Amino acid sequence: MSPQAGWILQEEVVPRLKSAIPRTVNYVGSEDAQELVQDAIAIAAKMLHSVEITGKSVTPGNIAYYVIQHVKSGRRSTGSSVVDVMASRTQLNGNIRLSSLDEPAAVDEATGGEIFTFNDVLSQDQEDPSVVAARKLDWQTLMSRLTQREKAIITYLLEGKTVSDVALTFKVSRSTMQQCKDHLATLIQEFLGMDILIEILRLPGWRNDLNTARERLACRYERRN
Repeated sequence: MSPQAGWILQEEVVPRLKSAIPRTVNYVGSEDAQELVQDAIAIAAKMLHSVEITGKSVTPGNIAYYVIQHVKSGRRSTGSSVVDVMASRTQLNGNIRLSSLDEPAAVDEATGGEIFTFNDVLSQDQEDPSVVAARKLDWQTLMSRLTQREKAIITYLLEGKTVSDVALTFKVSRSTMQQCKDHLATLIQEFLGMDILIEILRLPGWRNDLNTARERLACRYERRN
């Protein structure tokens, strides 16, 4: 884009867009006037660049008019898809409808009118798969550095057995195996961090948010009744 075209965009086209878009264009989803104006400026810049390359002569009013029509129809500087569920044009055509995860999905009369949101329906209590995978990699690395006794302690404790059972298997005293267990605990803390036990018991952030929302709905129901 030439300096002259840039001046026309800034001084002639942009003021028209800022004046017209807030009054004439319908917002979609979380869009606002400022965002749409920025998007329209990007479209206008593309138009001016195209016009300049082809050598056509247009007025700033023409550019502003057609840009506004593009934005009103749902076109954006990033595309104009009519099949993308998140696209503005798709939503303006009425082909899809976006719903908030906080919207009520159902009301359970059997439990006193408890409200279930889409968050409740779609969420699960399992950990984030990425967190589980990272923990497995850490444990694999740690296990490769342990002795046979230390590995046996972990295996036996997971099976619900005691340190005495491990000592009996390796034919050593319980105090010797207890020392080995204490050393193992130190190794785990050094490798995984001193706050590993806190991290294991801590709920994910999204679970805390979901529990807070449920408690808020429960309090609201109690106040109504």
